[in-house]
This record gives sequence, structure tokens and C-alpha cells, in this order.
Amino acid sequence: MCLSSHPAVREAAVKAAQEYGMGPRGSSLICGYTTYHKLVEESLAELQKKEDCLLCPTGFSANTAVMTALGSISSLLSAGRKPAEDERIAIFSDALNHASTIDGIRLVERQQEAVAFVYRHRDMSHLDSLLSSCSLERKVVVTDSIFSMDGDFALLPELVKLRRKYGFLLVVDDAHGTLVCGENGGGVPELFGCENNIDICLGSLSKGVGCQGGFIACSTPWKRLILSRGRSFIFSTSLPVPVVASVNAAIYVSKKEIWRRSTIWEHVRYFASLTKLEITSPIIVIVVGSEEAAVSAHRHLLRSGFLVQPIRPPVVPPNSSRLRITLSAAHSSDDIKRLVDALTPWLPINHADQQSYATTSRL
Repeated sequence: MCLSSHPAVREAAVKAAQEYGMGPRGSSLICGYTTYHKLVEESLAELQKKEDCLLCPTGFSANTAVMTALGSISSLLSAGRKPAEDERIAIFSDALNHASTIDGIRLVERQQEAVAFVYRHRDMSHLDSLLSSCSLERKVVVTDSIFSMDGDFALLPELVKLRRKYGFLLVVDDAHGTLVCGENGGGVPELFGCENNIDICLGSLSKGVGCQGGFIACSTPWKRLILSRGRSFIFSTSLPVPVVASVNAAIYVSKKEIWRRSTIWEHVRYFASLTKLEITSPIIVIVVGSEEAAVSAHRHLLRSGFLVQPIRPPVVPPNSSRLRITLSAAHSSDDIKRLVDALTPWLPINHADQQSYATTSRL
């Protein structure tokens, strides 16, 4: 969205810094919560069509806070003792979910508060099978909305159908969809028209918003639980006031300058038409195989005037190193045409070849 350098965003940060400096530098529950934080939470709750919202210092802390808070339910209900095996929370996680979700799940597993089940990437039949065979009463399904290293969408409509069937809590990490997807920038849930069927929606404020931080949009009761049990939120210093002021300005600009969002999707369609690749999001992945090949391609593109980072193990599985392209509102059609020309040696003849890497679990 190219909001990080927008004049209104800069002005908001400067004005807040001149008036308050960095603001109170404590955790939100001690002294770090201000009117600025409250205004942004209200704006994000409205954007996500949720009752309430919790502002977090990073997207990583938002995800881990949600997972640890959900896991704590089993401990709270077991009245001070370790939860019995049949009292734990069952968490079903897509194989390619973000590391912050994975680390949160690992933590609650370590605390013996939850049991994790990893379903194959976007495989609803596999998830259905795992859900039907799970005897635990309390179930949670968590997924990224757009997968950061593959650029594909979660199958939210199918997940909603399974939610109706099994009654699980649905948690969606919309880090790459916030402000970018949906008519009003409400993200992937808005794009698919299923905001009301998602219980907890998380997001990042450093991607589409162009600032810093994370958020958790949910009902007020869920917010209260996370406030009291999400340790990565409780024990972290709150976001500085100038950063929060810049977030507020970025959200405002995104509502006024809707051309930014439409330009991104025009670029996505243009890139797809030039390459004949099945591209569905502004995150475009070209799998090249070895680490050496990825670094070589990166250097070639840098010499051609394009910063395209090579993604290598351990972020992705061995022999699936890739080039990760992110299209933005600042790019022009000519930029995209020149990029595609520079990418020609690495464009796959058969796009299905690179999809074979997308089923390896990161959990």
C-alpha cells in the first residue's frame, strides 16, 4: 500500500513525537496504554467487523498471546492442577502456518495444556478426518489467511463449513490481507464475506498498514482472556505513541485513497498475464530449488535494478529455495514488465512443479 512514507503518516508520527516523545514506556497493563492506542483499537475492530480489539507490540506477540491464552483455558478449568489428557485443548494448524503461530502452539503443548494436530496444507479432507477422529471437547482451528512463503489463500469458505459442522473456534492470521484485500481493506475475511464466522482475527501493522505492531480483533470476552493470560502481550512494552499515531493515520488514508488497493490487484493480474502463472495474491513465489540458485537469481535481479530476496532453509524446506516477490502500489506497469523480463530464466515452464513443495509441514 506504500503507506509507510505517506505524508499524512509521517506528519502524524512527527506531531505525536513532538507532543509526547515516545510516550509512556511501560506495558499496556501498567502505564503504556493511551488514548491513541484506544482509537486504533476501535478503528481496527470496526475494520474487522468485531466487537473489540487488542493492540500488540508485534504480529509475532499477537499470535503467541492468542495461542497461550487459548491453552490456558484448560488450566483454568482444571482448578490449579495440570489438565488431564481429555481436558486439554485440541489445536488444528495448517502445515504452513507462520512461525509465530507454531511457536505459540509449541509453548502450550510444552505446558501440557493443548494437543496439536497438523493438517496438510489447505487440505480440508485431511482436516475433516482429524476433527472427526478427535475426542477432545474443545477444538481450535488456526490458519494464515495468505501464506507468507507461498502466496496462496486459505480456503476460508470451506473452513467456515467445517466450523458449522464441528463447532470449533476459528482463528485466522490475516497479516498479509489487512488493508490489501476486501472492498474496504478488511482483509481476506471481508474478501470471502465470512467475517462473522471467524472468532478471532489477527493481523500485522507492518505490512499493508506500513507501520509496526500487531492486533487481535475478537469479542470482548476473548479480549479479556488474552489481556490476562497472553504473556507475550502482558510482559511486553506497548507500542510508542508516534507509531500508534502513524497507524491511525495509515488506516485513515487507506479509506480515502482506495486506488492504492485497486492498483495492487491490477499489478497482480498484469504479472499473471505476462507470465501465465496461477497467481492469486501480491505475494508471488518462484521456486528455484537450491540455495545457490536462489542467491544467484537474487544477485542477477539486483544488478537489473530489482530487490527480490532469496528465501532459503530453514525458513523453507531444503531444495525449495525461492524468490519472493511482493507487488506494491508504488510499482508501475513498466516496472512489472521489466521485472518479468529479468525473471525469464527462472520462470517455470510448468507452474505445478513449484506447488509440489507446498505440503511440507513447518510445525
